[in-house]
Amino acid sequence: MTQHTIKQSVTISGVGLHTGKPATLTFIPAPINHGFKFRRVDIEASPLILADVNKVHSTNRGTTLQFEQAQVSTVEHALSALTGLEIDNVLIEIDGPEIPILDGSADLFIRALLSVGKQPQDARRDYYEVTQTISYRDEATGAELIAIPDDHFSVTVMIDFNSPVLGRQYASLDSIADFPTEIAPCRTFVFLHELEYLLDQNLIKGGDIDNAVVIVDRVMNPAELQILANKIGKPSILVEKEGTLNNTQLRFNNEPARHKLLDVIGDLALIGKPFKGKIIATKPGHTANVAFARILKKHFLENIRLRDIPKYNPDKEPVLNTLQITKRLPHRFPFLLIDKIIELSKTNVVGIKNITVNEAFFEGHFPGNPIMPGVLQLEAMAQAGGILALANTPEGETWDTYLLKIDNCKFREKALPGDTLILKLTLKEPIRRGIVQMQGVAYVGTKVISEAEMTALVQKRRL
Repeated sequence: MTQHTIKQSVTISGVGLHTGKPATLTFIPAPINHGFKFRRVDIEASPLILADVNKVHSTNRGTTLQFEQAQVSTVEHALSALTGLEIDNVLIEIDGPEIPILDGSADLFIRALLSVGKQPQDARRDYYEVTQTISYRDEATGAELIAIPDDHFSVTVMIDFNSPVLGRQYASLDSIADFPTEIAPCRTFVFLHELEYLLDQNLIKGGDIDNAVVIVDRVMNPAELQILANKIGKPSILVEKEGTLNNTQLRFNNEPARHKLLDVIGDLALIGKPFKGKIIATKPGHTANVAFARILKKHFLENIRLRDIPKYNPDKEPVLNTLQITKRLPHRFPFLLIDKIIELSKTNVVGIKNITVNEAFFEGHFPGNPIMPGVLQLEAMAQAGGILALANTPEGETWDTYLLKIDNCKFREKALPGDTLILKLTLKEPIRRGIVQMQGVAYVGTKVISEAEMTALVQKRRL
């Protein structure tokens, strides 16, 4: 299946559930491998916030993402809609701190996206596949989520709030194609006894009986009802019996469970890619969903690293040997840290570094216990990345690459004399204005030795 974006931009407006602030949100077509990103256009420099589980700042009654000082809250319904329509690449511009709550479901997001239609793109979808049973349990809340290997994506949810009104509810989505009709219309819900507490906690400022189902689990006296009506800005509210506030009609008899399923899909979208596997969630909530998403992403990345380990055949003619590398890079002994390039394309490069006990840095680094310095592993990665960056520059001109930033660096194993470092660098997105963003991984055999996200600048050399 190919990746998809949307055919044109589409805008939707409303107020945030918790902040009560108005916001206008625009879904904008994005290129392949872009994923979902938010842009706060109301903030100077319009910062981008990646829809990634590592950017989650809070899960208090909704999922909030943050990058530096910029935040965007209650992202789960919009992300669920995009996932439910199998859209892969969209930029989401918003002029406020919180996604509009609309009617409390994902239905209006679905309608807006369907109004402009999906656009297929010239790249295959890259799935994360569940290859083993993975589980998470929160002992404090009883929330439990399990992922089981399967050849397609499905979700089953069970909720139990010890409420005689709701009872124990189940909901299932066996095919993502059913999301727009079976899950998207299901609204968020809250218990009547929670409303006053949430209002006192400075939450649900944009809450309204039109954008949430209020479950009446106890009948309140007229004085209590009037106090509550005043707090939510209504002249009065009606509670005749246990059920729903103002006798709101449920869209499905298990609408609360279906909405929890909607939230699970939206929060798991923060893994960053569609995936294949069966999710079983018991008493899920945003905190548990996000914790589970972190575990899933860790497993998926580890599997991808193992799956994507380059095959090194010393007998095969390299793409670039040492002499050819020196014609492209300015580095020389003792600072040239790659011996050959065995793969090179527009999006990735694989370099080889043979570590010998005669390396100059071993004279003073851990004498008697030679270990290749981690910073030099990063330098070797950066040099291989330089070859990748320069492969995308015009021929006939002299360019250099300069390392600007290193993020999420990890050193997992020691690199020792006799090891052969296999250095793989992959572009995270197309090079723009000379800025190169790469994911680097160094292997020895099947082991990941080190990894990092690198940002470099390609600049014409001044002779």
